[in-house]
Amino acid sequence: MFGDLFQPTHLLILGLVIFVFFGAKRLPELGKGLGEGLKGFKDGIKSAGDPTPPVQQQNVAPAPPKNDPTEPK
Repeated sequence: MFGDLFQPTHLLILGLVIFVFFGAKRLPELGKGLGEGLKGFKDGIKSAGDPTPPVQQQNVAPAPPKNDPTEPK
């Protein structure tokens, strides 16, 4: 059933329809968004199967309060 679906002529027609629908300016943006989404999905899959926890940021001590000469001691 699906063996004949992805023929080269079908893919060409599908590409033309997408080109007409979105236009030349939006196609690079769509490709970039799709690539970033797939990369995030792959990273999520890898981190879900990885037994090591993700790297956490180290806690930094807060800066000491500055001496304000207008405040009474």
